[in-house]
Amino acid sequence: MFTRIVVGTDGSDTAEEAVSQAIDLAKLTGATLSVVSAFAPVSKRRIQSEQEGAPADIAGQIGPREDVNLVLDAAAAKARAAGLEAQTHPVEGDPADAILSVAEEIKADLIVVGNKGMTGARRYLLGSVPNNVSHHAPCSVIIVRTT
Repeated sequence: MFTRIVVGTDGSDTAEEAVSQAIDLAKLTGATLSVVSAFAPVSKRRIQSEQEGAPADIAGQIGPREDVNLVLDAAAAKARAAGLEAQTHPVEGDPADAILSVAEEIKADLIVVGNKGMTGARRYLLGSVPNNVSHHAPCSVIIVRTT
């Protein structure tokens, strides 16, 4: 059935529901699980400014990926608690592009995303992660009803 599953998360409650369902599917099918979270680029000047005010043992951990790493670590811990190992992928850029890129890279056969942002006129004006993923995915997509 499925051998490689990719799920996107931003740490929100709705994304966590998508992660939970991806974990359940991976357990049922014996698939590997890859968890993706995107982050926006941050200027070097801002990073240096934040590092200057931090204690020495923490300054090295400050960077554009610090929040994303926390989100990914939490999702990986949830997978481990369910008896699965998950690969984590922090990706700089647009969330939909990040999910699609990882799916292509690992040759995923399933992408799981939450439906947040799929309703109303905004999806037509701005686009949304689930909408963009569903239209450009290289594999099957499950859109989990999370709202």
